[in-house]
Amino acid sequence: MKKAFTMMELVFVIVVIGILAAVIIPRVGSNKLNEAALQVIAHIRYTQHLAMVDDKFGQNTNATVDWYKKRWQIQFNETLEGKNVWAYTIYRDETTSGNANSKKEIAKNPQNPNQYMSGGAAGFINLDDIKRNKKMALRETYDVTDVSFSNCGSTARRITFDHLGRPLFGNPSTANSIYERVIVNKNCTIRLTHSNGKTADIAIEPETGYTHIL
Repeated sequence: MKKAFTMMELVFVIVVIGILAAVIIPRVGSNKLNEAALQVIAHIRYTQHLAMVDDKFGQNTNATVDWYKKRWQIQFNETLEGKNVWAYTIYRDETTSGNANSKKEIAKNPQNPNQYMSGGAAGFINLDDIKRNKKMALRETYDVTDVSFSNCGSTARRITFDHLGRPLFGNPSTANSIYERVIVNKNCTIRLTHSNGKTADIAIEPETGYTHIL
């Protein structure tokens, strides 16, 4: 009865393991990019949801402060405290300044109310803040080295939604009327680039705001 492997069998097993490792390891390494893309999609959809259920219409009667400028948005920033983190934040622009300016404007994590929906925001959510959502710091968690926007109508890397969930063109804080910001008429595309050079493209459809991986 045969009780041990022959040298040839051992060599064969080692070769097979080596081949499998060469094929599987690169795929495992790229999973972080896929995870980052899926997370961003989920958070864009959550921003759209907030815009639809928390419409700002009529909440301020001051003629100098227009309600439509306070809409919910998701904004990406490259640096924080001098570090390349590519963090993003979900917030409502209560001050109509065009940027998040306080923790009161930032959404809370629906899965953890003690945590902000922000990977870090300059001036008031630092990298050592225990309420910061580290997963929303894409470089720190997923090794994403670049985030680029195409056809999104804003150089500030932001997506804003109206009360119907439609993606808006540009920054509502600089609009002169509710009708000035034209709905995006073609796919807004967000590209995430991983440190290994691989990319993932996320599309936001016009009118519906449906978000998906290309």
